[in-house]
Amino acid sequence: MARTAKKVESLIAEDGAMADAISTVYERTDEGTREVQWGDVSDDITSGQWGRLIEKGILVDGDEGFELSNPDAVERALEDEDATVSATTSTDDVDDEGSSWSKWDKIAAVASLGLFAGYSVGPIKNTIGSILNVALGPIESVLPFYVVIMILAMLTGLYSTLLQDNLMDMEKMGEYQERMKEIQEKRKEAKERGDDEEMERIREEQMDAMGDQAGMMKEQFRPMVWTMFLTIPVFLWMYWRISSASAPVTPSGLVMPLVGNVNWTEGIIGPMQAWIVWYFLCSMGFTQLIRKSLNIQTTPT
Repeated sequence: MARTAKKVESLIAEDGAMADAISTVYERTDEGTREVQWGDVSDDITSGQWGRLIEKGILVDGDEGFELSNPDAVERALEDEDATVSATTSTDDVDDEGSSWSKWDKIAAVASLGLFAGYSVGPIKNTIGSILNVALGPIESVLPFYVVIMILAMLTGLYSTLLQDNLMDMEKMGEYQERMKEIQEKRKEAKERGDDEEMERIREEQMDAMGDQAGMMKEQFRPMVWTMFLTIPVFLWMYWRISSASAPVTPSGLVMPLVGNVNWTEGIIGPMQAWIVWYFLCSMGFTQLIRKSLNIQTTPT
């Protein structure tokens, strides 16, 4: 019963007009005691609504027509229609609030943009590099520079994965994707039936779903902002050390697969210098290991 009632509530939540359609079918079946055919309800509901009831399994094949799969569940869902609409509205409000950025998220976004300037503005780069060197300098003094980059890549991979896990609502993103998938399936079925009225309704639903896509982008970009806020200073420190003429890094280069012995500032992939390529290789490897070991899902299922 609960499964059928949930399907009815889901249809009503997607399209309020479905409540009248389901109520009409329920009445024409004499509250579920007899079968109904399309001709019995064609004057009161659209073919698209009829198809949705069959698609969702609310109407199932009978001996000569269709019958309600669970009349009691349908009756209960229709009686609770007002409560269902209210609950759906409350849930939507909560979802919107959960997707909105906090004051701190916005501050981190602005700060990240400011930190980007450090790559071209020398004073910003030197200031951030000098501050981080207080903590990273002693590590570099006892370890080769390529090992220091490996450690930094592991740390940035760890906190970026944790940020994604804590700041991104995978269940909500999965719901966004599921809704878009359902809309595409309904559009395909309506097109095959040649149902122009249903196609128009689906187009309106697609326009409404644009808000879901915007919410999905906000969910994805929120942890990215914090990752950049924490990672850009690390990049600036590495850049500051590589470009330091008074205290060059040791060793002055490394041996990379397929490339051989290269200097840190030598271009490997286009303009990307060796230290950047080495960092990304280490970061991708450590990030995958961290996700597997902590069993963290960073993509919606």
